[in-house]
Amino acid sequence: MTTNLIKFQATKMLHTAQGRQQLDISFELEEGKLLSICGPSGAGKTTVLRIIAGLTDPDSGHIAIDGDTWVDTTHKINLPARKRSIGFVFQDFALFPHLTVKENLEYALSKGEDPKMVTELIEWMELTSLRDKRPALLSGGQQQRVALARAIARKPKVLLLDEPLSALDDEMRGKLQDYIIRAHRHYNLTTILVSHHLPEIFRLSDEVICLDKGLIVKQGKPADIFIEEKISSKFKVTGEIISIVKSDIVFVVSVLCANTVVKVIATAAEAAGLQTGQIVMVASKAFNPIILKME
Repeated sequence: MTTNLIKFQATKMLHTAQGRQQLDISFELEEGKLLSICGPSGAGKTTVLRIIAGLTDPDSGHIAIDGDTWVDTTHKINLPARKRSIGFVFQDFALFPHLTVKENLEYALSKGEDPKMVTELIEWMELTSLRDKRPALLSGGQQQRVALARAIARKPKVLLLDEPLSALDDEMRGKLQDYIIRAHRHYNLTTILVSHHLPEIFRLSDEVICLDKGLIVKQGKPADIFIEEKISSKFKVTGEIISIVKSDIVFVVSVLCANTVVKVIATAAEAAGLQTGQIVMVASKAFNPIILKME
């Protein structure tokens, strides 16, 4: 039976480019789910992660993780960051430059933790050939894999991802999304992701919270929040992209919808934002079906 691992309620005065505004939100998240938080700059997305991590104090609030109270301003409870079971992956990787890949992961282990966890993560995240290299010798995508592995090495109750893929190109972004999905499922993580990238939100999220001016304006499953407002058409179906093939000056995108492959023509600009394995919606305003008898 699933349980609400995270219960979050907090207020915090934000100082934004538009002036002062109050963050005032509450939500709950089931164990093993991935929640994405989106919204414009200054809406309070990163502040939510920092409050959970203990890096920013709320003005008021109550945060309970797996039944343990981390914050209760009424009773003056505020657990220090070092005592909170979180893994945090930042935009800028935040790796220790003087340590190797293996040493970065070992540093994250809890006292007395079996070092086999590091060996498992290095192999599982395909970092074996990089284990003795320092961050300066790694590409951006490789550094982000190390940062993700280091966060998981803590065996956190909550994994926090603050736009971790925003600096990567589309191809590398897609590969890192694969690692996030695999890690989230393999280690049964409960994850909160801040992202502006709609395809990423669709692909990774179980739930989405949209913030604006410090308030939750929408909350639910990605399809329920985004699809109806973005698309008005007579025919809609979701599916997974299984191939993208160039044909002259256009691309043919094959989408597996249930047991049927739907082929869609896309321009080069449209195809650039797509990748195999991505979950998409196929929509058409012109829908003139015919009925064929099955032999």
